[in-house]
Order: sequence, then structure tokens, then C-alpha cells
Amino acid sequence: MGGDSFGESKGHLIFTYGTLKRGFPNHGLMQSLIDQNDAVFLGTHVTLHSYPLVCGPNGIPYLINLPGSGHRVKGELYSVSTRGLGRLDELEGTALGHYERLPIQTQAEAEAYYAHRSFGEELWEKNGREGLSEYTEREASGYVRREDRPKDRSFVDEVRFFLSSSSSAPK
Repeated sequence: MGGDSFGESKGHLIFTYGTLKRGFPNHGLMQSLIDQNDAVFLGTHVTLHSYPLVCGPNGIPYLINLPGSGHRVKGELYSVSTRGLGRLDELEGTALGHYERLPIQTQAEAEAYYAHRSFGEELWEKNGREGLSEYTEREASGYVRREDRPKDRSFVDEVRFFLSSSSSAPK
């Protein structure tokens, strides 16, 4: 086995449902991983079970780890190298309490980035327990890139502020 080739069997299966999908704001990272032979696009997939998919502050999509609620979610499946997985974890803020990478079932056993458990269920409630089956261009039009977000609040502070506001979440 050559150490320089990337095989699907060596990869981590990652289900993307939001900004990492093709044509969406953070896909540049995934494309970079593909170009560097650290990821392979495996196709469009749908979750086996239903999950809440909601948009939070700054139009950021969140999958909530409440299987059986919401809808079956449509997204994309990638096989990602360990090095690529580190870059995705960094983008998703797994070490900072933004998202958690946990198992999910599509047509394959994979992992997805869920809203962190410290606020995920509250986001579902804030959205009136109504979720999406797919993150589309409509939802992405409200996405605010990281560099354009308020600098005086952290990511988690922004989520907490959003949850404490009296207005309802964007639909």
C-alpha cells in the first residue's frame, strides 16, 4: 500500500448538510481538501432518521442531535483523510464547543457536525420545533461569513444572545 494515495477505506465518512456542501459558502475548504487528495465526494445522501435542521444566528445551519424529530435531512457524503478531518474540526470549532462530530446514519455509517449539546435543543425550541429537510440557497442567503460577524462576541456568546432574544428564529 502506497502512503501517498488516498483510499476511501482509509477515510472518515462525513455527512455535510450546510455550508460545506457544493455551491455553499464554506465549500472552498472541502474543495481544497479534494484538491489536496484529502477528501473525496461520494454523492448526495439522506439521513436514515429524521433530525432537526435549523438556522441560528448569522444564518448558520445546525443539525440537532434529537433523532426522531424534524425531517430526514438531505446532504452530501465525503470520505475525508485524518488530516482533512482535523481541518474540518477546526472550521466547525469542535474544541471550542461550537459543534460536536457524532455518528449519523445515511445510506452509510458516517459522522456529522451537530450543534453542541450545550445549546442544540434550545435552538430547536427557539425555531418553534420546526426544521428544514435541506439547507438551500434560500437559507444560505442569510449566512454571514466569519470575518463579517460582530467581533465583540464569541461564537457561543452569539448563540446565547440569539437564544435570549425575544424575536423568533429566521424561517
